Amino acid sequence: MNSNFRNFALWVVIFLLVLALVTLFQSPGQRGGGSDIAYSQLLSDADAGRITSVIISGPEISGTYTDGRNFSSYAPNDPNLVAKLQQKGVQITARPQSDSTPWFIAVLMNILPIALFIGAWVFLSRQMQNGAGRAMGFGKSKAKLLTEAHGRVTFDDVAGIDEAKEDLQEVVEFLRDPQKFQRLGGRIPRGVLLVGPPGTGKTLTARAVAGEANVPFFTISGS
Repeated sequence: MNSNFRNFALWVVIFLLVLALVTLFQSPGQRGGGSDIAYSQLLSDADAGRITSVIISGPEISGTYTDGRNFSSYAPNDPNLVAKLQQKGVQITARPQSDSTPWFIAVLMNILPIALFIGAWVFLSRQMQNGAGRAMGFGKSKAKLLTEAHGRVTFDDVAGIDEAKEDLQEVVEFLRDPQKFQRLGGRIPRGVLLVGPPGTGKTLTARAVAGEANVPFFTISGS
């Protein structure tokens, strides 16, 4: 369900982006449905009386011929243009200059940054919940719980470290019954550091301590 929704949302975003690019790269004449003519052609058609009305929006001019056809043109800064059109009886409508951007493109541009921010926030939140801070913890791995289903390990499974086993017996007793030590004023140890080169059985020994005490064992890589 989540995979299908993500694919659908991706295709919607791609469609909107393609539609925005096509709309932005269209010429003004194509957007208005009329032909794009030169400014000199506009003056000639006005002198010939073939123009009935025009709409002036900054330098952009669109209008209608007497036969009903539409046109658009770009006018330079000509202060006499309005007077010339009035002399020929052309109906003139003035409007403020706009960026000619379609409304849905403007809405998309305003909503898209907010949507991206919300999407990134939701993604990071889920990553932190599902991966124990994996999104913000570079190089950290997820802790794994090893239960008896993975095989219980005791000191009998570890060979060659008799002195270490003796030193860890007190830790095993504390894990089995911590209240016995706390009644005597004992404190919870911060931990036990096992030192040795790779492959010497440090993790196996730690699993054996948890197996002897019958407590859960978590493993995590700190590299």
